[in-house]
Amino acid sequence: MKRIVVLLFLLLIVAPARAQTVAFVDVNVIPMDKERVLQHQTVIVRNGVITDIGDTKRIRIPAGARRVDAAGKFLIPGLTDMHVHLFTDDEFPDELAEDELRIMIAYGVTTIRLMTGTPEQLVLRRKSAAGEIVAPMIYAASPQFTGRKSTNAHVVTTEAEARAAVIKSKQDGYDFIKVTTYLKPEVYEAIVDEAAKQNIRVVGHADSRTVGLPRALKAKQQIEHLDSYLEALLPESSPVKGSVSDIYLYNPKNWESIDYLDENKIPEIARQTVNSNPFVVPTLHLFKFTFGKGRSEESFMAQPDICFYPKKFVDQWMAVSKRYLSTAAPIEKREKYIAIRNKIVKAIYDAGGHVMAGSDTPEWLMLYGHTLHLELIDLRDAGLSNYAALEAATRNPAMFFGTLNKTGTIEKGKRADLVLVEANPLDDIANTQKRAGVMINGKYYLQAEMNKWLDEIAPRFQHALDEK
Repeated sequence: MKRIVVLLFLLLIVAPARAQTVAFVDVNVIPMDKERVLQHQTVIVRNGVITDIGDTKRIRIPAGARRVDAAGKFLIPGLTDMHVHLFTDDEFPDELAEDELRIMIAYGVTTIRLMTGTPEQLVLRRKSAAGEIVAPMIYAASPQFTGRKSTNAHVVTTEAEARAAVIKSKQDGYDFIKVTTYLKPEVYEAIVDEAAKQNIRVVGHADSRTVGLPRALKAKQQIEHLDSYLEALLPESSPVKGSVSDIYLYNPKNWESIDYLDENKIPEIARQTVNSNPFVVPTLHLFKFTFGKGRSEESFMAQPDICFYPKKFVDQWMAVSKRYLSTAAPIEKREKYIAIRNKIVKAIYDAGGHVMAGSDTPEWLMLYGHTLHLELIDLRDAGLSNYAALEAATRNPAMFFGTLNKTGTIEKGKRADLVLVEANPLDDIANTQKRAGVMINGKYYLQAEMNKWLDEIAPRFQHALDEK
């Protein structure tokens, strides 16, 4: 009897957030099933599901529904960030994790893929799925598989260790196997083989020195950051054998490779990518503005989200940037680096690939949520249309997760994770930053309300390390 009472109590707590009926009235819908805008629509949401969409003159609004006057505004699917980390993975106290997730919601990010697993993330994933916290839908990759000592990692140096770690990650409940750096070729092969046996996909880095692009493509790995792509553009005659993917871009000698890259190879490599695994997460913004353009102290202090970081973090990243820039390649080489990465992304898209938006936040003091919108702009600047850039944060991730029948577009019967914006992102993808409100799990939050969350969270983050 006591157990039944407890269950009823829990249902009463969770039910209000899911039972809300909301009507977005006279809204322009960007359904993302194809490039189009449905004008003057009313969208009805009940219990977290879209139950009706149609001409505002035709749709009957249920009695008691919350009416959102959306005239002149645009409704898009909730955004997905395919490459996210948390401060609470490392130094922040775990109790701030829910604040981290609320920040993402405030920026319209309603689904995330966490890319270095911890047991705490699995708890957050469960709470989010149950509607116990205000949070995006969470997918969690495993602790990183690496060949050297690191945090939140499976350090694997033998095939046996690799297989055991894959099995453990699967048993622990992670959604993907995340590979990073320093993996011996035979160890990488064992990870891929065991992952196939355990029916869990491999995602992450492709170390250009130990794995390389051909091996990663043969394994059908979903590759992050365009790792190993620049190395694959080097001709055999190049006097420089390494290039500037991943950790190797910190070596000034490797930047000499930019002069030898054969851009004529890009279309064929793009075709091979699509044939292997068409889903790519290039994380253009982080690499463009940290290693390409470079970060000055002034740029750090001028960013609108600087109020979220403890002074220790600000000082650390400024120091990293200063050290990098002290030996950085000339700006001409770095601009060519940006241009070639853009060309690779556009070629993969043109070959039929599915580009997905990922921020890699909060690396380099780039705030989750906020940075995803900057990534969409950089995808546009790489040559994708506004629609294709928006697709990278909506429809394409849903295809990757296998949830397109439930999420990723605005259609009757689908999950009501939605963002209401003031202007059309198909005219300018930067308009995703002009949010009026966000719906998650069928609960609608006004942007003004969520901005208050951000104001409350910022000082907690600034002082998160005060007792350490």
